[in-house]
Amino acid sequence: MNTSLVIIPTFNEKENIEDIIRAVFSLKAGFDILVVDDNSPDRTADIVKKIQPEFEALQLLEREGKSGLGTAYLAGFHYALEKGYEYIFEMDADFSHNPKDLIRLREACEAGEDLAIGSRYISGVNVVNWPMDRVLMSYCASIYVQFITGIPIKDTTAGFKCYTRKVLETIGPDNVHFVGYAFQIEMKFLAWKYGFKLKEVPIIFTDRTKGQSKMSRGIFKEAVFGVIQMKIKSLFKSYIPS
Repeated sequence: MNTSLVIIPTFNEKENIEDIIRAVFSLKAGFDILVVDDNSPDRTADIVKKIQPEFEALQLLEREGKSGLGTAYLAGFHYALEKGYEYIFEMDADFSHNPKDLIRLREACEAGEDLAIGSRYISGVNVVNWPMDRVLMSYCASIYVQFITGIPIKDTTAGFKCYTRKVLETIGPDNVHFVGYAFQIEMKFLAWKYGFKLKEVPIIFTDRTKGQSKMSRGIFKEAVFGVIQMKIKSLFKSYIPS
């Protein structure tokens, strides 16, 4: 077993899953993969099972139904902590995140950071193939989160991250409340409130070319109102690691 686990949640990703798995393992840089599949109707899980004999470091967690991105990652976090991984990654299956950047994220944590964030906005706006309205919606959402919470992060909604084990142990997967898009914001906010060191690593985000996006305006709406709720609750909580 390696010290690094890449968690890839899937729902109808048959067009991407084998390619992304092979891309990660081609790095030969010591990454294990856990695919968390929410009973994809397109049988994504069957593709993973088919290639598992090739890769000892490929694991699959099958869930009964679509329960939200956040719960998929939380299930992966429980697995990672139980298995003793030191570096735990979030990554999409659709190549919007370049697998080669996994190495740069881990290097940041190895150098002393607690949470490394693959940031689209730390050095300008590095997004490829997104329509302008979606770019503006994402960018403005990050500015809004910064304003409400005070968190010193440019890309507050980023979903490409590397956590050190101690961050997840301190936060505790069972203490995370949001399960949709706001989950990404809450995890960064909690890490920051607990005093961990966060670093944004510049990446280029490229929109998927295969399969369908799971993003919607409703998801952004959840994040907008969820941030206010999260901020208010934080005023009455002490963030002292146990």
